Amino acid sequence: MMNADVGDFEADESQYLLSDTDTETRTVTMTGSRRLCCISFCIRNFCSRLCECIIGCCSRRRQLTARSIRIGHQTTEKFPPNVIRNQKYNFISFFPLVLFEQFKFFLNLYFLVMATSQFIPELRIGYLYTYWGPLGFVIFVTMIREAVDDVRRRQRDNEVNQQRYKKLTPHGGQRKITSANIKVGDLIFVEKDQRVPADMVFLRTTESNGTCFIRTDQLDGETDWKLRLAVPATQKLDSNDELFSMDATVYAEKPQKDIHNFIGNFAKHDTETEESLGVENTVWAGTVVASGRLLGLVVYTGAETRSVMNNAAPRSKIGLLDLEINNLTKLLFVAVLGLTLVMMCLKGFGGPWYRYFFRFLLLFSYIIPISLRVNLDVGKTFYSWVIQRDQEMPGTVVRSTTIPEELGRINYLLTDKTGTLTQNEMVFKILHLGTVAYGTDTFDEVETHVKTFISKETSGNTSGATATPTRMRRTVVTRVGEAVKAIALCHNVTPVHEEDADAGSPVEESGDIQTQQSVAYQASSPDEVSLVRWTESVGLALVHRDLTTLTLRSPTGALLKYTVLQIFPFTSETKRMGIIVREEATGQIVLYIKGADTVMAAMVEYNDWLEEECINLAQKGLRTLVVARKVLTQEQYNHFEQRYSAAKLSMTERGSRVAAVIESLECDLELLCLTGVEDKLQNNVKQTLELLRNAGMKIWMLTGDKLETATCIAKSSRLVSPNQGLHVMGNVSARREAHLELNALRRKSDSALVIKGDALETCLQYYEHELMDLAVQCPAVVVCRCSPTQKAAVVRLIQRHTGKRTAAVGDGGNDVSMIQAADAGIGIVGKEGKQASLAADFSIEQFQHIARLCLVHGRDSYKRSAALSQFVMHRGLIISTIQAIFSSIFYFSSVALYQGFLMVGYATFYTNFPVFSLVLDRDVSPNIALTYPELYKDLTKGRSLSYKTFFIWVLISIYQGGVLMYGAMLLFEDELIHVVSISFTSLILTELLMVGLTVRTWHPLMIVAHFLSLGFYALSIIFMHYFDWDFIKSKDFFWKVVVITLVSCLPLYVLKFLRRKFTPPTYSKLEELNTFGSSSLSQSHP
Repeated sequence: MMNADVGDFEADESQYLLSDTDTETRTVTMTGSRRLCCISFCIRNFCSRLCECIIGCCSRRRQLTARSIRIGHQTTEKFPPNVIRNQKYNFISFFPLVLFEQFKFFLNLYFLVMATSQFIPELRIGYLYTYWGPLGFVIFVTMIREAVDDVRRRQRDNEVNQQRYKKLTPHGGQRKITSANIKVGDLIFVEKDQRVPADMVFLRTTESNGTCFIRTDQLDGETDWKLRLAVPATQKLDSNDELFSMDATVYAEKPQKDIHNFIGNFAKHDTETEESLGVENTVWAGTVVASGRLLGLVVYTGAETRSVMNNAAPRSKIGLLDLEINNLTKLLFVAVLGLTLVMMCLKGFGGPWYRYFFRFLLLFSYIIPISLRVNLDVGKTFYSWVIQRDQEMPGTVVRSTTIPEELGRINYLLTDKTGTLTQNEMVFKILHLGTVAYGTDTFDEVETHVKTFISKETSGNTSGATATPTRMRRTVVTRVGEAVKAIALCHNVTPVHEEDADAGSPVEESGDIQTQQSVAYQASSPDEVSLVRWTESVGLALVHRDLTTLTLRSPTGALLKYTVLQIFPFTSETKRMGIIVREEATGQIVLYIKGADTVMAAMVEYNDWLEEECINLAQKGLRTLVVARKVLTQEQYNHFEQRYSAAKLSMTERGSRVAAVIESLECDLELLCLTGVEDKLQNNVKQTLELLRNAGMKIWMLTGDKLETATCIAKSSRLVSPNQGLHVMGNVSARREAHLELNALRRKSDSALVIKGDALETCLQYYEHELMDLAVQCPAVVVCRCSPTQKAAVVRLIQRHTGKRTAAVGDGGNDVSMIQAADAGIGIVGKEGKQASLAADFSIEQFQHIARLCLVHGRDSYKRSAALSQFVMHRGLIISTIQAIFSSIFYFSSVALYQGFLMVGYATFYTNFPVFSLVLDRDVSPNIALTYPELYKDLTKGRSLSYKTFFIWVLISIYQGGVLMYGAMLLFEDELIHVVSISFTSLILTELLMVGLTVRTWHPLMIVAHFLSLGFYALSIIFMHYFDWDFIKSKDFFWKVVVITLVSCLPLYVLKFLRRKFTPPTYSKLEELNTFGSSSLSQSHP
């Protein structure tokens, strides 16, 4: 009987494989092989060429040029349409681009070649759907996902493009127009709370003071409102239709990415007047009008707007788990080739050996599981969904669903300070005048001094008396009063009154208490608001501000009015801001400046206390500002204004010329005071940092703040534990100094490192490897005076020198580069805006959520993906082992044992539900993971998915495949089809039992998945007639399947029991300890 079966198999193989002596058909086979190569080459070449062509067409952009736009006239020059397009595909490019993106990866191309080979009759080893079914399913799922994402992008684009706006037409008319139809030169109205559709120059507003506020959080991430100024010449017009009659031109520089600067001119030809335009005269696309109604002239549209030009896609991050799986997949491919070569060596290379080689390659291709990628991608999506639904972390958003496992492998956590470790809620703590300092307990004295100072100034001062030389020794009352007045005037804060917010009118002169309490302050920095609120608490309140005036309320209720002559905004380059005001009562002109001590020290008059007190305040964790002033004569100011106006009108090097003029005025300043503002720590920062440190993470703090403040926060937050030393690296400007500092650091043990940004740069220039070797050994590192570029560079240095996984957390726009450079970027929604949150892979609301994000969700994601990926590989290895044994027994025939839908169903309906249910598995509870953070250290070693665990699964697959195949061969009696039914049924049961062996915590859905798979298999046996139904119903089939399944699985269950009994894993010990402790506690407290 056995010989007859063998003969049948040889005859069956001869139907597919040609005889060695048939020369004609051999030629046809060679032609078929060439046909296969041509097909695969043509597909890849076509997709590649088509993609390159599309990219080339899309990349051809018109030359960016400056433009002169005549107000009220249509432009003849062609500009980009004002269309927002974030779609990746269109109707024509969808299929070619998606297919190209899929088949540019080796694995998918490998399966495409395998499936395409089945069109060649000489190479066909089964039904077409056994190869095209799984491949088609994977491609179909990918296409559906891409299509859904692109449709959503299209819907969002259409919502923006179809928003309707009012366009001003000649003779004062208005016409509604969609955003997509707006063109350069159009005059567009934007209502309050409406999005600005294009980059515009601000011409007119309904606000009487010629200003309006805009919200820029969707552009630069900052939540504070920005003040914008209408062009004075157009704001003064009596009606809008006069814009069409005036002969005026707006010149705008060529489109730039810089959202903080703009160079333009407004020229009125009939009067030959010219005004400079800056960023304060513009409203960029994507911002929202927060007050009033504005009329703007469109200068940039579509791809030339600032928002579109700054839309740079972040780098695509690939998780460490994906890289490890990719390496294991390469091993599997080598295994396919090796097994094929072994079969060919045993069979012999006689005859058409290349056909046999290719058929064996096809038979063993299931070793590389095509469903692995789909299972992992769907699993990652599920992990992201679980993270976002965690009630312990409200407001958490996962923006990158491809790297949740990275959270379980973090070795280095790099964090910002302000707004991340601290709350970015500023509280005014100290006012220092040099000889005397006032704290929170003595602010009542300041209030008394202010009241006395203002009373004297308003009653007895004359303009001549006020203009006394600044170097004259003055009383404490005068010094305190001048300091508080300077703080109350030198800022960019605007009060917004809820009762009359729409009208924008100033507060009534009665200044009643209720109106005073309803004031909300808007500014570009919380520091500014804290200073203004403090001056209000000591009796000098800001009650009104517009483009040209500023009004304070004195302790007596009198209003002190000032004319704002010039404002010099704060920038990261200048690190200071200034304002020139004229007091209406006296006519005195004063320049007030406040800024960082590093720049202000050289501008103020000589003193012997500023530097020392700045260090003292910084050591207390306070943010310091130096406040100074300079009294100007009318002649001095007129001379300055003339040079300043000329510099602002220059078309070349405008920024440097304006800065030079301002700096000429900023000298010999009278030092008024030094302020100290406290930034409170975030909730549970100390406990969170302690948890992360115990979990094995090394924490680096990268901040732009000064050394003393950064050191103080590092200590108060317990970033540096009390029992650790602190090594502060001194100023380093040369190679020798760097060498000496590194030697000093080498002699310190268990000390945290504090280093300035410029010292870090110098050390990296000469001793990069030495510095990094020492720094990574430190328990903590603090880098102060660190620029955004340096933050990203530090992240890349750690990655390059250690090869470890990094996470970066921040809350401001200056943290975006660091967040995008890290392996896992975490953004906090803070007071500085949403820019860091939007750019991050994971967005959270509080720093304390990082512990749960990494220790709980990072652990679960990594453990689950590791188990899932290895089990999917096991599923392919075991069936390939069965196939290899089958071919070996039957004279190395290259015929598939399992035909048709059995192969398709094996990887989908019969086993995939229980296998995928591993994403619900959990080794420890969240409580245990947070109580014992040391468990996290095992994750960073990568033991859950390694070459060791991979080869263990390979051995298990070989053992179980051998048992299933040899057992079926030993126990079958009559027909060979019984071998298929016995072995395949045992295979399905073995897979389900192996899932149960792998599971550590059962979930109800896992049980449902097991029964669902068994149900699908039972139905397919009944209705698809793959097996002999009479044999299936017999007792012989039942006991043979049970015996084979038990032999394949029972030893593994015994080994698992013995291992947990004698060498249990750490997490199981902790679970038992926790359970025992809970039961003991409940017994002691009945």
